[in-house]
Amino acid sequence: MLELNNVEVIYEEVILVLRGLSMQVPEGQIVALLGSNGAGKSTTLKAICGLLPSEHGETTDGDISFKDTEITHTDASQIVRMGASLVMEGRRVFEHLTVHENLTAGAHTRQDDFSGDLELVYRYFPRLQDMRGRVSGYLSGGEQQMLAIGRALMAKPKLMMLDEPSLGLAPLLVAEIFEIVKRLNSELGTTVLLVEQNAQRALEIADHGYIMEQGRIVLEGPARELAENPDVKEFYLGLGEGGERRSYRDVKHYKRRKRWL
Repeated sequence: MLELNNVEVIYEEVILVLRGLSMQVPEGQIVALLGSNGAGKSTTLKAICGLLPSEHGETTDGDISFKDTEITHTDASQIVRMGASLVMEGRRVFEHLTVHENLTAGAHTRQDDFSGDLELVYRYFPRLQDMRGRVSGYLSGGEQQMLAIGRALMAKPKLMMLDEPSLGLAPLLVAEIFEIVKRLNSELGTTVLLVEQNAQRALEIADHGYIMEQGRIVLEGPARELAENPDVKEFYLGLGEGGERRSYRDVKHYKRRKRWL
């Protein structure tokens, strides 16, 4: 469904962020894109969604295809109309609007009746239904994250991209949101590209995973295999070779280099 081939992204005509990145997101799957801060994960999503020009960035090499159509330099609104929605990092809800108004705004590209999709969102996020008249700026972080995902659903996406949905949330809320993402995939058939630093949670629900460092894909494979990879365990899951959890002191003084470097 989504394919990136040798993509290179530069900001301000100087800063090279993506360095020949290639990856695929097959239809109907959940694909996790993992990496540390500054690896280029969010830039990858912005390149896909056509948001780079707003941040003085551009795709200078390679190509991006969605549903067999090249979208490398396509306008962001057109990409949404094609069926790709992004839930940005930090939630980004319209804080001065109510929950209901936020959801309605998510359907701004549609010309048909979307009342049935409102009910769909409320079915997946029941607490939003109880708060439909509440101003969104007064919601908790977890409720705002649910609203951001619900707003993206209002565009009826074939591909949903999530940028750090667990950021700043309590573990119980993280588990709840990841379970809903899994249900959206299995029940609605929504393809998901999940960008996360919480590698353990992401690999639990993903079909396939990519590890990204310094603007490149350094490792990929089925999610279960990545979860058992010794390097992924030690550098992303905080586990030792025997599966025991490593302390901060152990990790800080750990000297072995990653096998892919």
